[in-house]
Amino acid sequence: MGPSSEPDTTAIRLAERLIQLLDRGGFTATYKYAVLVALIDLCMELTGATGLPPDTITTHQLAEKVIELYWPHCAPYDSKRGVLRQNIGRRPSDGGKVDTQAEIVRHILEFRTKQVNADPAASLPLSRARAVAAPDAYEKLVHVIEWKLVQWPLPRLQVIGGEEDRFLYEYWFTKKPPRREVTDYQQGTSSSFDNRLALRPGVSAALIALNGILRPLIYRNWALMVADMNGLDEPHLEDFLFGAKRISLDPVRPRLRDLQGGRCFYCGSAVPLSCHVDHFIPWSRHADDGLDNLVAAHEECNSSKRNYLAAAEHVERWRERSSNQKAELSEIGEKEAWAMHPDRTLGVVRAIYRMLPNDARLWRSGRDFVVIDGVRIATALAT
Repeated sequence: MGPSSEPDTTAIRLAERLIQLLDRGGFTATYKYAVLVALIDLCMELTGATGLPPDTITTHQLAEKVIELYWPHCAPYDSKRGVLRQNIGRRPSDGGKVDTQAEIVRHILEFRTKQVNADPAASLPLSRARAVAAPDAYEKLVHVIEWKLVQWPLPRLQVIGGEEDRFLYEYWFTKKPPRREVTDYQQGTSSSFDNRLALRPGVSAALIALNGILRPLIYRNWALMVADMNGLDEPHLEDFLFGAKRISLDPVRPRLRDLQGGRCFYCGSAVPLSCHVDHFIPWSRHADDGLDNLVAAHEECNSSKRNYLAAAEHVERWRERSSNQKAELSEIGEKEAWAMHPDRTLGVVRAIYRMLPNDARLWRSGRDFVVIDGVRIATALAT
């Protein structure tokens, strides 16, 4: 089940270049952080049944992922500051003009504000916003964000020291593509625009292997940059931007409990109505509030599992639930307007477990950890 030796040297080389790239000196907005996390997430989500990650990602897929990442950032930080800025600008006290919001964030915020007016819930999930939005409103947002990514961060992400080194991906659009060319492609008419980002050999596997190291590093740098942009030094800013408790899971708690027959997903004992909802793949490894990644659990089981990966028996049970109760999960998603993307969630599970070494220890219960059973896990995730 463990990783192949192929991505090892690629991962080391990639890590060295990304450390250089994460230097905040050349950043004017937080876009590069968002694109890097989006690339990591998509490499995991698009991992197939064979365990092979993707070699191509589209600008449309990237735009949707960037919207997901910035969505919780568009909630007000507090009553005084409102939504935090994510670009560098001159402050009025320095003789400059009033700061403006980063353009990608501004477009997402405008969409979100319209839907919050329709649904005043402070922790409005993106899935619910899409459900109450006007027809085609979300797709229009995706098109705008896709254009902004093509126009700015994608051609500049791989610039280090003033020179472009396409070590992450190759692309075939010009650095200043005509808007009409992109619009024609988005409308499905004849266009020369190529929306593919071809990942360099070994990069997708290396990004997955480095996820546990890169994600907290990127999050930390992202939070520090936002703090600097907004004059903040509060230690909980990083948790505000990337914490798992931003969206309330209360709407799906009773339905998940009923789906499991009123029993804990992990230990099988009866759980109260006030049971916990656990992220099967921990939030710290991949931010996924989709229904397939949520299970009802005892407070004790949830607390002891924490950020650990579950053992083979739990993986088997999780896969059986996703397959055998797909209709029931879909019904919950429809009734609660809750996100459900089973293929993406399965891709992440495959990607993360595939990279584990053969002596990895996985959580089974309480303080009980067992050595990974790669054969059982590979079999469970094969279909």
